[in-house]
Amino acid sequence: MSKNSSDESRPAIEAYGLVKIYGEHRALDGIDLTVRRGQVFGFLGPNGAGKTTTIRILATLTRPDGGTARVLGHDLTGEREAIRARVSVTGQYAALDEDLTGHENLIILGRLHGLSRAAGRRRADDLLAAFDLTGPAGRPVGGYSGGMRRRLDIAAGLIVPPDLLFLDEPTTGLDPRSRGQVWELVRQVATAGTTVLLTTQYLEEADQLAEQIAVIDRGRIVAEGTSAQLKSRVGSGALHLRLLDGGQRARARQVLADALDGTVRLAADPLALSVLLPAPAGAADVGRLVGHAMTRLAEAQVGIAEITLGQPSLDEAFLALTGHLATPDHEDVPA
Repeated sequence: MSKNSSDESRPAIEAYGLVKIYGEHRALDGIDLTVRRGQVFGFLGPNGAGKTTTIRILATLTRPDGGTARVLGHDLTGEREAIRARVSVTGQYAALDEDLTGHENLIILGRLHGLSRAAGRRRADDLLAAFDLTGPAGRPVGGYSGGMRRRLDIAAGLIVPPDLLFLDEPTTGLDPRSRGQVWELVRQVATAGTTVLLTTQYLEEADQLAEQIAVIDRGRIVAEGTSAQLKSRVGSGALHLRLLDGGQRARARQVLADALDGTVRLAADPLALSVLLPAPAGAADVGRLVGHAMTRLAEAQVGIAEITLGQPSLDEAFLALTGHLATPDHEDVPA
């Protein structure tokens, strides 16, 4: 399909005021989103925030109830087939035939996309090699590990290289090694020129992969920027404490909240907690804030084993921006 050169100069996604309503539930409440071509764009938000609804609309799987959008230069409502010919959607669950081998799955998908038998076989071989799946390619997919299935699923979405790839929770349920392998694949896809819109429950994933991040909450974009910009928006730094006695954590939490007038985050470690520092005028103010907090903790007889001061994490920025912790996402469209 020929591409209009004027359209190619436009962003991959331009959305303005997107609205989606299900009964009395306003899943999207005026979404504005711009994604430039060739980047990995992270789309973060708590459960039910509207991430999946947004992807379904931009991929032409669901019609919006309001607003306008252009995807790869094409109008979302008037040129749906043109958009579908140039995008691919990969969900968090592999859409593969478990009785067929990995090689057979890719060949069949290639044929469904219009490739000849020879071209489909070549494309399948190339993808299996690129995704380190040549060895298990002759085995039924039902016997694949979770990481192998996810890599094969992403490969399936690239049978005909798309200009825009929607990756919805690509590493859900994977172990750290498999997650790292998928991260490397995403980087390769973006380097090859494909724009990637990535939703993820792992904030570290967005930190590692996304050049730009939008945070959505209750159907609205509440923040957008690079990872560093989002972190800087919520404070000058983060004070991390490790206690001598986990039984004192509730007391320490209250003391820090009062002393620093901030939200204290409890870590999974029962001895650890942290609090964002407000944006000060300079380093002297940081020292004054930390000194004040330490004095208050000493007065409350809270024993401190370790104290560190660093930049806010993306997790802390996410919590400050949305008031929610990031948790595994589920379909945000009502059943």
